[in-house]
Amino acid sequence: MGHPDARPTTRTASGLAIALLSGFSFGLAGPFAASLIAVGWSPPAVALARLAGAAVLLAVPLALLLARGWRPRAGHGRAVVVYGLVPLAGAQVCYFSAVGHLSVGVALLIEYTAPVLLLAWTWARTAVRPRPLTLAGAALAVAGLVLVLDVARGAQVDVVGVLWGLGAAVCLAAYFRLSADAGGAEGLPALVLTAGGAVVGSVVVALLGLVGLLPLTATTAPIDLGGRGAPWWVGVLLVAALSTALAYLTRIAAVGRLGSRLASFVGLSEVLFAVLGAWWLVAQEPTATQVAGGVLVVGAVALIRRAEPPERRSTATAP
Repeated sequence: MGHPDARPTTRTASGLAIALLSGFSFGLAGPFAASLIAVGWSPPAVALARLAGAAVLLAVPLALLLARGWRPRAGHGRAVVVYGLVPLAGAQVCYFSAVGHLSVGVALLIEYTAPVLLLAWTWARTAVRPRPLTLAGAALAVAGLVLVLDVARGAQVDVVGVLWGLGAAVCLAAYFRLSADAGGAEGLPALVLTAGGAVVGSVVVALLGLVGLLPLTATTAPIDLGGRGAPWWVGVLLVAALSTALAYLTRIAAVGRLGSRLASFVGLSEVLFAVLGAWWLVAQEPTATQVAGGVLVVGAVALIRRAEPPERRSTATAP
């Protein structure tokens, strides 16, 4: 018989690996989207293509799941609608609106305060003070993000933009919480949650575009990826398949293994991968300041990983 702690340790290790894969997938969304925006796509149009494309790609595996006998239960429809409205459509609409008032770096920084908001919400809800090591990790993560995003260069501050950015942060925090709840008593598969949420999110963004609240502009001009030309649909396929369908599925799986708190901080790796992806795909070389920030973020994740005991992480998805 194996050591009693072997299973939680293995579960945590696999959760960290899956979370990093998710961060890598999410991180490439920025460079893929930038290649489309550079040739005339509006950011909301990229968001719509991202969500609608993911919904189409996930239709086949979803049909196979239904063919194998899975059937929705009471509460599943509500969970899918909330997931599509808040973490999918809500986060993207708020973020793109923030970018309209703030520099990209500042908007990202505000959105990625989500793990700290989640930590504060859990503290307020349970009245249990986080461990000092967890608080230190949160502070270190924020400091690292400031350096990674390099907001000191050309930063612009606008109250309306800050409010939109905070809205994106709340939606992102809700994403981690809803992902943790997905594996609870309702037993809602990640595939159903992601596919259904993508459909709901697509409808919401499309409706906002039709009524004129969001600009939906797209072109068929070829894009540039890593110094090579490619058809526009390659960019759409990559952002939908790799940076949406795979990214959301793996992040839900990671949250189920790590719990929403630890997974949210590991999710900060998305920013690091975004910087590396921009270097690789659009020739935006990271600065020494960004590298130093990356080291701080990795250190923050290590601190929080050490602060969270195995029994709390392994029961994070309990109802």
